[in-house]
Amino acid sequence: MGLSDMIRALARPLYTLLLFTKSDIKTTVIPVTSLAAAGAPLAAPGRIIHVIFWIWLHVLQFDVSNQTMDPEEDAQNKRDRPLPAGRITLANALLLRWLLVPICFSISVLYSTQTFHASVALVALTIIYNELAAHRMHWAIRNAVNALGFASFEVGATLVAGTDPTRLDSVGMHSVLISAGIFASTIHAQDFKDTEGDRAIGRQTIPIMLPAYARLTVIIPLFLWSSGLSVFWQLNPMLGLLFIALCGWRSIGTMFGCLQLMRSRHTIEHLFSIAQHCSCEIISNSSSLHTPRLRAHTYLQWS
Repeated sequence: MGLSDMIRALARPLYTLLLFTKSDIKTTVIPVTSLAAAGAPLAAPGRIIHVIFWIWLHVLQFDVSNQTMDPEEDAQNKRDRPLPAGRITLANALLLRWLLVPICFSISVLYSTQTFHASVALVALTIIYNELAAHRMHWAIRNAVNALGFASFEVGATLVAGTDPTRLDSVGMHSVLISAGIFASTIHAQDFKDTEGDRAIGRQTIPIMLPAYARLTVIIPLFLWSSGLSVFWQLNPMLGLLFIALCGWRSIGTMFGCLQLMRSRHTIEHLFSIAQHCSCEIISNSSSLHTPRLRAHTYLQWS
């Protein structure tokens, strides 16, 4: 077999793996990488490759699990995914789903025991969310599981990125805790886009349970987080106003039902998601060398 034949043989399965995670590159891989790079501090520029791969591998573990739960629904709404597209059988996808667990553990333990613990937490939360059907439970449970899941992603990624993979410093810890709080209080924003589908399967979401106040449950926390964090991270006034303005731009879209219009501007949306999730401010490190580093400033990013 020649080199070109080997490349072609590998291209299909690799592309299939990419398709499993396609929708989460923008919503998880890029924002969490940004937070990890800002909050670690980054050990070396090349470490970003490690961070991206660690996050993507765990996203793959989650997505394969999620997409084997109800492939019939994907066959109707998301036909480009590997299962409805016929790129992989359900039996093989289930095999892949459980093979990915020890792979994630093995890669994580190479960095540190603490990174391994983050991987274990992610796998456990994946099982709770998918196999134990937390995604169909009350919105408060789903918000909590989602927030803990993102916190696990961020802890693991920040450990991989940092000079010391066994601990988070105060900036990294604050970044993860704040991010978890933001997700717990606002991630239900994603429920606005499929209220009819959620109602059909009996899912309890805020837009369904509290239709008159649902949008305010996103807008008010978003403004509070944006304003409060600008003060907490001691941003200069202009940068603080910029992020509050971004919050207002998003909030107007939510209030007036312009989410579809906002999504069509995918390039701007993509850049704002990164900026809102992790703005950076140069500060002095607490070490004797006073080496400049990046301070993470976490904000909500919407899918």
